[in-house]
Amino acid sequence: MKISAKSVDVDFQFKIPAKTSRNILTYKTSHFILLEDEEGFIGIGECSPIYGLSIENEVDLKMKIKDCLYKINSGMSPEKIDTAEFPSLTFALETAMLDLKSKGSKILFKTNFSQKEAPIRINGLIWMGDMEYMENQVKDKIEKGFNCIKIKVGSHDFESEIKLLERIRKKYGSRIELRLDANGAFDADSVLEKLQALSTFDIHSIEQPIKKGQTEILAELAKKSPIPIALDEELIGIQVDGIPQLLDMIRPQYIILKPGLLGGFKACDNWILEAENRQIGWWATSFLESNIGLNAIAQWTSQYNTEMYQGLGTGNIYTKNIDSPLELRGEELCYSNSKKWELSQVL
Repeated sequence: MKISAKSVDVDFQFKIPAKTSRNILTYKTSHFILLEDEEGFIGIGECSPIYGLSIENEVDLKMKIKDCLYKINSGMSPEKIDTAEFPSLTFALETAMLDLKSKGSKILFKTNFSQKEAPIRINGLIWMGDMEYMENQVKDKIEKGFNCIKIKVGSHDFESEIKLLERIRKKYGSRIELRLDANGAFDADSVLEKLQALSTFDIHSIEQPIKKGQTEILAELAKKSPIPIALDEELIGIQVDGIPQLLDMIRPQYIILKPGLLGGFKACDNWILEAENRQIGWWATSFLESNIGLNAIAQWTSQYNTEMYQGLGTGNIYTKNIDSPLELRGEELCYSNSKKWELSQVL
């Protein structure tokens, strides 16, 4: 099958500047890979790295995209191109090929989610800001029907964060599942003491309590922490043959899977296989993609019979996202078969 390829860059503006543990984002650029077959069907994949977190750098990634397009237009199959050092591009090419095989329908995986509008429950993400702003976000999410809230910790003084959690538990009780994400903010010397203090608030899990690369300390935390440990940044850059070693060394309670960060669906399937063999839980998270990437991740996730809350709620953060059948109904992400894709920003 003869395939032609091109890329289109789109800047997505945040409704409110997004404060992360690394910087403040006002917009985010996605590189869309478009594959077209001889019948004129077009498959679209989204390459959406966050520089400083992704292993790619901007200059090398743009050069690699050009190289991939040249090879595809010269007759090479996208599936034979080595993109191992560019996980976000691997994800984009994999998604574009799945979409092309679906004749551009955006139905990448035929599941109850994409065929019968079976919903996926997601957590409500609380963006960083001052305590009042974060508390107002919690109130808004709960009023909208969210029962699982994810809060970033480690960016404020610890006592202020403790008091925020106290107020949340006092106001909403134990019916709300609370997840924490430290993004590696805690010092190894004091992390266990802080986890002990946080555990009084019935915390479901905490992501990456210390910086990536401290595997021995993380292994001790996974044994001793009163809060279940979830690995996030720790998974970045790990190749397939390194997955069993990392999981055996640390033995976390959970892992967080971002296909755009870890090298696509096949890579994440390997993580899931190895994790489940060790009774390690997991959930999937989007990576600030537009609705193109979010749709792909949601459909892939829906193949798995998991009752876990997923981290797929970033679709409404942009002023002008790509119109899609994705619809948020309370805490449930749905694929509405009555709605259509509007792809003029990309095509």
